[in-house]
Amino acid sequence: MQTHLTEQFLKTPEGQEADAILRACVHCGFCTATCPTYQLLGDELDGPRGRIYQLKQVFEGQPPGRSTQLHLDRCLTCRACETTCPSGVQYGRLADIGREVLDRQVSRPWRQRLLRYALRKVLPHPRFFGTLLRLGQRMRPLLPAALREKVPPKQQVPPRPQSTHPRTMLVLEGCAQSSATPATNAIAARVLDRLGVRLVSPDGQGCCGAVSHHLSASEEALDFMRANIDAWWPWIERGAEAIMISASGCGAMVKEYGHLLRHDPAYADKAARVSALARDLSEVVAAEDLSALGRPGGGRRVAFHAPCTLQHAQQINGVVENILRQAGFELTSVRDGHLCCGSAGTYSILQPELSQRLRDDKLTKLGEGEPELIATANVGCQLHLQSGELPVRHWIELLDVAD
Repeated sequence: MQTHLTEQFLKTPEGQEADAILRACVHCGFCTATCPTYQLLGDELDGPRGRIYQLKQVFEGQPPGRSTQLHLDRCLTCRACETTCPSGVQYGRLADIGREVLDRQVSRPWRQRLLRYALRKVLPHPRFFGTLLRLGQRMRPLLPAALREKVPPKQQVPPRPQSTHPRTMLVLEGCAQSSATPATNAIAARVLDRLGVRLVSPDGQGCCGAVSHHLSASEEALDFMRANIDAWWPWIERGAEAIMISASGCGAMVKEYGHLLRHDPAYADKAARVSALARDLSEVVAAEDLSALGRPGGGRRVAFHAPCTLQHAQQINGVVENILRQAGFELTSVRDGHLCCGSAGTYSILQPELSQRLRDDKLTKLGEGEPELIATANVGCQLHLQSGELPVRHWIELLDVAD
């Protein structure tokens, strides 16, 4: 694709990156076939190719309006288009750059600004989010049905093992996950303990930065990233072999630290090292001898929902499914498994109508094989899909064997 970006924009690192991404696009349209919003709305402007054209025009100096911003807001950043693209177009990065450019040029209605600000100031901070969540859990029986389904019930959290092992990995606790689904990392620690790995949770770590990053607050996101690197670095110097991340959305973000901090002289090398050490929980477990876990599945039927951040962003496909099969579970077939469930970070809050349509469609397809439960690999998907009749659990919970 030929580009004529403004000279001022091309002088910035973001402009140079956007130009390279745009030039890789051959506007073939293969991406539209796997775009969830294009399938729902049937509008070229609500598909990757249409959004790329709109962003190209903005980068070339055409003044954008609320319509352009709306079409980009509707994008889930599921990155299914990247999996489909024969030219390797990094659409997710282009969308992130475009959102920030648009938000500088187009003023949002005050309600949108307030909501987006509140999300940035609450979700990434477990103390604030956890307090609000606990209040909602206490009041859950009294809440209207539409609001009640958004408040997950309180989890029973098993104690973490206190064993020591020669092998040590770090664990990202996460922000929303540490409050909403705290059992996930506790059970991950129990499972890895059986596999001879000690999980350490360093003090000072926090949100991975994804919430701020995808809400056009890039400097705020970079500050979260630097704080995590500072918390992890002493342990990395002591020989921690990996940073284990059980939420695939956070894993996708941490694996991009090296790229996003490449121009920071104080953090570029450390960020690259952190990204190289980042491992999704499935990558960690799959590399071990799983015989110590036995076969807890007992033939139970499970539908696995692969989060977009696992299959499209991290390009990890079939790994969780193979682990569950080894553990004795029967995996049901899931039609259109590449499509997003509609959670997509804050998307379910900012675009509730589209999100609910995608969720309902996903739940229908997950249930077609008559599974006993749904397993997934990301806290957002887990909470979003819990509105259905089938229980939804993080897949690591299925491997836990009580002492």
